[in-house]
Amino acid sequence: MEYYIEKYGTWNYGLQKMYLMMEKQHNRGQDGAGIAGIKLSVTPGNRYIFRQRSNIANPIKEIFSLIYEDIDAFTSTHLEDFKNPAFIKENVPFACDIYLGHLRYGTYGNYNIDYVHPVSRENNWRSKNLVMAGNFNLTNVGEVFSSLVELGQNPVDFSDTVTILENVGHRLDEENERLFRKFKDEGFSKKEISPLIEKNLDVTSILRKASRNWDGGYAMAGMVGHGDAFVMRDPAGIRPAFYYIDDEVVVVASERPVIQTIFNVRTDNVNELPPASAIIIKASGETTIEKIREETEQKKCSFERIYFSRGTDKTIYRERKKLGELLTHPVLKAVNYDLDNTVFSYIPNTAESAFYGLIKGVEDYLNQTKIDDILRKGKDLTRAELEKIIQQRPRVEKIAVKDAKLRTFITEDSSRDDLVGHIYDVTYGVIRRGIDNLVVIDDSIVRGTTLKKSIIRILDKLDPKKIIVVSSSPQLRYPDCYGIDMAKLGDFIAFKAAIELLKDTGRESLIKQVYDEAVSELKKPVEEMKNVVREIYKPFSPDEISKKISSMLKSDEIRSEVEIVFQSIEGLHEACPGHLGDWYFTGNYPTPGGNKVVNQSFINYVEGRNIRAY
Repeated sequence: MEYYIEKYGTWNYGLQKMYLMMEKQHNRGQDGAGIAGIKLSVTPGNRYIFRQRSNIANPIKEIFSLIYEDIDAFTSTHLEDFKNPAFIKENVPFACDIYLGHLRYGTYGNYNIDYVHPVSRENNWRSKNLVMAGNFNLTNVGEVFSSLVELGQNPVDFSDTVTILENVGHRLDEENERLFRKFKDEGFSKKEISPLIEKNLDVTSILRKASRNWDGGYAMAGMVGHGDAFVMRDPAGIRPAFYYIDDEVVVVASERPVIQTIFNVRTDNVNELPPASAIIIKASGETTIEKIREETEQKKCSFERIYFSRGTDKTIYRERKKLGELLTHPVLKAVNYDLDNTVFSYIPNTAESAFYGLIKGVEDYLNQTKIDDILRKGKDLTRAELEKIIQQRPRVEKIAVKDAKLRTFITEDSSRDDLVGHIYDVTYGVIRRGIDNLVVIDDSIVRGTTLKKSIIRILDKLDPKKIIVVSSSPQLRYPDCYGIDMAKLGDFIAFKAAIELLKDTGRESLIKQVYDEAVSELKKPVEEMKNVVREIYKPFSPDEISKKISSMLKSDEIRSEVEIVFQSIEGLHEACPGHLGDWYFTGNYPTPGGNKVVNQSFINYVEGRNIRAY
């Protein structure tokens, strides 16, 4: 602490950095926030683990207000003592050496404070205390839970968070007992054994044993009471994790640019944590990258690139622009190449980068047509004609204005319809009524609820000849079960469109056939299951499904023609070559549990059960 006070003029350097890190990653969850801290080498009888959580509005502000409220109360009675680093370290709340922060993204409607991370497992032995937080979803929580029961445990809750905490905690207890027996046999006293256990704790072994049967996507972080810490990543690299190390800090986060900004370091100095590996930081400061599991085929989540992560990462920004650029020709076709009578815009805020890419593509097309026109006319080209050619450019306007920061695709069903109609306002006076086409690009179309009940309705007020809504991602057809939780098939507009097309074309019997196949699949061992729901889409081309979606999203009161244009799978892979996790678009799940989830989700849909499939 003396070092940080001398160099930065403050004892709470780490706490301030954690606050900034959490604020810069608030996009990853507004439904709750938590922070925990551990002090190293605290004398017995003094508190050394601190935790604060909130699930109210503005949770980051709330938890840090509470932290500094405690600190200020302590400061007011010990003002002179704050000149003494040893006193601060020993006595001031949250004057810690290690911090773990988390932002909760409520994926299925349970906002109880108990579900806000970090979660903790307490014990009188420092090396048996465990604090954990994670960005994860496991498809086989039931199996992991059952394994704990078989060991004789009685977990207090059937949730993925508590199950993983107890799972890792059990292996932590085992490691403590192994080391205790070892040092006891070597003749050490019980008092001497505790620090020896802390120094020699094999975190790598604990994580290997605990994660042996995990199926899902995860970046799992934890701190042990004496000061060891870790972040572990899943074998397919589904969930992201990045780290930076220097002689002052070790820092790990879900997104690279957060570390760059807060610690003022270059992109090249921030490394990606390899899949199937863990970064392990011992209480001594020794840091290693350890392989925990065998790597599987890399399926890094493409939805992180399309939407979820902040677009300030240099590669994400380029990828999002490329996604937009690759939609140029489908969009031009939709407006019949009539750029003089077409206005381009975007749905704020995450589609902005893709919009720039689309406009670049349109500008490149226009430049090529200008060159062709000039070369074709040659010497016969008049100055007036040349001016007219050169002045051609895309008509770009800000049409939709977002009034509320709401992620409607995860809002509880009972309140969604009331919310979506009020999310956007519209800019009047830039569309020539009955003449102009209006192209708006969005990052993705999941439910279609916001489009139908809000966006298309307000755009139609401008009376364009045609509304073209462009999705920078492909049709979202299958549940996600690895972290960005879109778990119910019946919610997806692409799935609804496929079902309607089956009915329209007299192939409704396929629904019952696939249902029977799904029931049969669930009787097999999970590693032998296949995704039979793909059969629902097979009779139809992507264009046929897009056309059906267009008709479903155009309500009777909409006067304008409506067309929906989606990114292709090939375009997605071209734009995001390093993130080939596309299961929600293609049904190609990276773990066996994904096939189980999609089949169960289809069974739930047919049986009318509006519940998660795992």
